[in-house]
Amino acid sequence: MTTSNRMPLPAVIPAPVSLERPKDAEPFELGPGARIVAVGTAAEEVAGYLAQLLRPATGSAPEVVQHDARDGDIVLALEDDGSGDESYRLDVDARGIRLIAPAAAGLFFGVQTLRQLLPVELEASDGPVPVTVPAVRITDAPRFAYRGVMLDVARHFLTVEEVERLIDEVALLKVNHLHLHLTDDQGWRVAIDAYPALTGIGASTSVDGRGGGHYSKADYARIVAHAAARHLTVVPEIDLPGHTHAALTAVPELNPDGVAPAPYEGVEVGFSGLDPHSPATWTFVERVLGEVAAMTPGPYLHLGGDETLSMGDDDYLAFVARASAIAAGTGKAVIGWHELGRSRELPAGTIGQYWSFTTPRDDSAERTRAFVEQGGRVILSPADVAYLDISYPDGVDGPEGRPLGQDWADGPNSLADSYGWDPERIVPGLDESDLLGIEAPLWTETVTTLAEAEWLLFPRLAAVAEIAWSPATAARDLAGFDLRLDALRARLAAMGVACHGSEPAPHRGIGWAA
Repeated sequence: MTTSNRMPLPAVIPAPVSLERPKDAEPFELGPGARIVAVGTAAEEVAGYLAQLLRPATGSAPEVVQHDARDGDIVLALEDDGSGDESYRLDVDARGIRLIAPAAAGLFFGVQTLRQLLPVELEASDGPVPVTVPAVRITDAPRFAYRGVMLDVARHFLTVEEVERLIDEVALLKVNHLHLHLTDDQGWRVAIDAYPALTGIGASTSVDGRGGGHYSKADYARIVAHAAARHLTVVPEIDLPGHTHAALTAVPELNPDGVAPAPYEGVEVGFSGLDPHSPATWTFVERVLGEVAAMTPGPYLHLGGDETLSMGDDDYLAFVARASAIAAGTGKAVIGWHELGRSRELPAGTIGQYWSFTTPRDDSAERTRAFVEQGGRVILSPADVAYLDISYPDGVDGPEGRPLGQDWADGPNSLADSYGWDPERIVPGLDESDLLGIEAPLWTETVTTLAEAEWLLFPRLAAVAEIAWSPATAARDLAGFDLRLDALRARLAAMGVACHGSEPAPHRGIGWAA
């Protein structure tokens, strides 16, 4: 981030490419007659979102108009300058606020920056709240195209409303992909018409027997729409061929002996697997992947592919080749955990998700490079810094008064761990052009409520999000990040978000739906 002027600069996370305080410029004060001017049809939805953010200022949302901007207005304008759909320019002074972007995505992410310049009281009050915005000039664009968070709803289920709330929260940090881990040994969470027992039986359990749940196709469509309105793409994961015990429980013909096993409520991995020699397996794979692809408008379909300890190498490689071809045949780009890189028969452009450590172990680096060698790219999720289900080092109990998190990935992991790594130095032989982006997974073996999910996500997600968005030249200054994080903590608390190290206020929301 480049800056100018010695006056203190506003705290923004992720750090923008350039943030300046114009010389002699006065701050903007939101007056009672202020309007939001949406220039271009695609700007109108973002303008409506901003209007709801500003509602507490006066008790009513500012009027949204399409033209005739005047002093004191907030202007959202679409202008294509060739800088990329997610880029934006934000200028604030006493005359008004002007946000310019090539596409609605850039406007939305610019509004997330503007939101962090607004008084924190707006997040927790129904008004009136005086609004003064510091004079700034910001030019910004993301480092990586893919900036994701993964939510494991298989081991413990979260409702549609809870997922929607998490979408709203992570959008503040310019996250643009939501990876939903929909299936695992402990539960199957999405309806498949061809196999109603997957949710009738396979969705009934979770870790420790705390009850299950699933998303109907209408529920899933609602999540997808809510995410799209916040410029997040949903990435569904159907984990194959391992992590399939819930499917085996629900569909007896998937078992070699035709007998469904009892449900599993533990946390072990690697013991389950589909039979690659059974015709029933391939009917299942084709129907399930076809239905999930058909109800997912985004470009990706995640096949998992990890921890198949019960399957021999030859069977695994044959399974991956056939299953990935089926997935690609749906028209989606295939994503898999880095184990998929054991195969040299992946569809062109298959994306690998690296989940080993900042110093690669075993043959994880070789497997990851195999995706690039076959025309694909890589999403980085190094477990010792980006897995947000790893416990915090202070040993403090979570918001429900019990210990949270795991420690297997060299944990406990601190905020400094999540902030102090360089994507270009993880997998030897890969440079930045080989990286599609970064994702922070949240596995839910120990998570049973939305508040617990939030508490593990925040504030470490802010660190990972800054690495994904901010330029590589940005100084990785932990002390400076901590100062900016103080402001974000206060905002999250006012939003009612459970954040490690702070106490949340009651959740209010912004009253704006997709």
